Amino acid sequence: MKNSIFNLCFALFLVLAKVSQALLFDLPAELNPEPFCIRDFVSEGQLVVIEVTSDGSSGDNQEVTLTVRDTNGNEYRRVKDLVGDARVVFTASMSTTFDVCLTNKAKVSGRSLSRSIEVDVESGSEARDWNKVSSSEKLKPIELDLRKIEELADDIVDEFSYMKNREARLRDTNESTNARVVNFSFLIIIALMGLGSLQVYYLRDFFRAKHII
Repeated sequence: MKNSIFNLCFALFLVLAKVSQALLFDLPAELNPEPFCIRDFVSEGQLVVIEVTSDGSSGDNQEVTLTVRDTNGNEYRRVKDLVGDARVVFTASMSTTFDVCLTNKAKVSGRSLSRSIEVDVESGSEARDWNKVSSSEKLKPIELDLRKIEELADDIVDEFSYMKNREARLRDTNESTNARVVNFSFLIIIALMGLGSLQVYYLRDFFRAKHII
C-alpha cells in the first residue's frame, strides 16, 4: 500500500515537473561570464520546443548568447546578442539530455548590469500544437484533454524505461568492473607468490654458495 502511494506521488511529481518548465531569472553581466545552463531530458524521436525571452535592447552594453546542445556534443542553435524572443525547435535523434546555456557579457566595466531572462522548455506531448491536432481530428475539449493526458503518460513511461535501462547498464558496468578487479587481484597474488618463491630459491643458493647452510 505504501509503495503504491509512493509511486502515485512520484508520478504526480513527474507530471508537475513536465508541466512547470518555465523559468524567470536575472542574468548578471560580467566581463568573463560563466554560462548559466538549464538541463533537461528528452527521449528519442521527441519534439523539443525552447522559447527564450530577454529584455533590454541593442546598445545597452550587454551581449546575451544562447546555446542549445546535448551531452553528445551536438549543437542545435547558437544565438548571439539575443534581444527579444528566440525559438529553438528540434527532434531528438536519441535519448539524451540537453543543455540550454546563456551568458551575458558586459561590454563596459564598473557598472552593475543584468538582463531579465525567461526560458520555457517543452518536450514530447507538451511541445505539440494541440490546436492543430484538435482541428484536424475534430476532437471535443474533453477528448483533447484525455489525449494530452495519454501522451503525457506515455512520455513518463518512456522516461521510466530510459532510467531503468540506464540503471541496468550501470549495474552491468559495475559488475564487470568488480570482476576485473577480482581477476587483477588474483593475478597480483600469483605474481607475488612467484616472486616470493624466486627470492627463496635465490637466497638458498646464495647461502649455500657462502657455505652458510
